[in-house]
Amino acid sequence: MKNNPQSVKNNDKLLGNVYVMTHSFFSDVIRIGCTIEDPKEYAKTLSKKTPGDYTLAFSLQCDNPCKVKKQIQTYLNAQEYVNEFYQVSTEVAERLLRREILRIPMLGPL
Repeated sequence: MKNNPQSVKNNDKLLGNVYVMTHSFFSDVIRIGCTIEDPKEYAKTLSKKTPGDYTLAFSLQCDNPCKVKKQIQTYLNAQEYVNEFYQVSTEVAERLLRREILRIPMLGPL
């Protein structure tokens, strides 16, 4: 785990990011995940490991990012493509993420 501002613990809750990414090979599939890294840098890291490129569509910093991700994945279960990939628009995923963040405390402005 890198020692950067996003990996700092606040009241024993891990700070991190929930992200929505797209991939250059799939026009109608998104990836939803969580990371303690900067989401843009994480997308670059993922792109280096796979054919094609990941692009960050949206992210929010929050407490318990993986808990938020799991709840959003529960909402999108019927649209699951494979693993962390879902066949929904980035706009739908962003609305779900913003709504879920209101339920689970977040840091910083929207």
